[in-house]
Amino acid sequence: MTGDRPARVLVTNDDGVLAPGIRWLARAAYERGLDVVVAAPRSEASGMSAALSAVTDDGRVMFTQTELVGLPEVPAYGVAATPGYIAILAGLGVFGPPPELVLSGINRGANAGHAILHSGTVGAALTAGNSGARALAVSLDVLSPAAASAGSGGAAIDVLDTVDDEARHWSTAADLAGRLLPWLRDADAGTVLNLNVPDLPADRVAGLRQAALAPFGQVQVAVAERGHGYVRTAFEENGARRVPGTDLAWLAEGYAAVTAVRALGDLPDLVVPTAGAGGPAVG
Repeated sequence: MTGDRPARVLVTNDDGVLAPGIRWLARAAYERGLDVVVAAPRSEASGMSAALSAVTDDGRVMFTQTELVGLPEVPAYGVAATPGYIAILAGLGVFGPPPELVLSGINRGANAGHAILHSGTVGAALTAGNSGARALAVSLDVLSPAAASAGSGGAAIDVLDTVDDEARHWSTAADLAGRLLPWLRDADAGTVLNLNVPDLPADRVAGLRQAALAPFGQVQVAVAERGHGYVRTAFEENGARRVPGTDLAWLAEGYAAVTAVRALGDLPDLVVPTAGAGGPAVG
């Protein structure tokens, strides 16, 4: 709450406005008395990072009002734009008062390690944080129940499409996200958290741990087929060793992991030689 006024919250994602995870995340915020609006891509926009792209009609970014199952009280919009662009539009007041909090997710699949650079879920949160909002990206680690090893040849990834998404443990991730909201509301402006939760019943999650980013992602891109003038890629489980204390290591042990992250910035302590590079050295 800000005084007597509920905090304004944007809920977005990269799986699309009709994905089950966004309903659970919006419900978690709404049931905690927050002023919630949902605006998310009208179709899947995974892997978009913080891209600012949209389908336009004569220069206009199009969106339509929709309704989330079980949440008729929460206004929701399907937008022909990427999650990062939607976060910017919300900050400009397109969907009502600009949000103080931005929640992104719940994503189908972990967003962990340095691979978060490519995540549309995390990209929306970082974009919001870059504008001064407090933000939380939430993901459900759907690989956890498979207890997949690096040697399974991607079989654990293939089986994901055979599972009914509605049957996943979205409520576990939504509840943990809800518990973080009071702290996040009081955090410094621009604070961004990345939360990854095992796809398990709440009573089987070992706990919540603050984590560093793993030096790799949970999956990696591999060449599945190549030929004259073309290549076909696929995602495979990453065979790299888990590093203790990182998000992927905690997930492997059955814990949820939360990491404070930030958008790209300059490195003032790294000195780059400039003499002879097109002009005299400066500074």
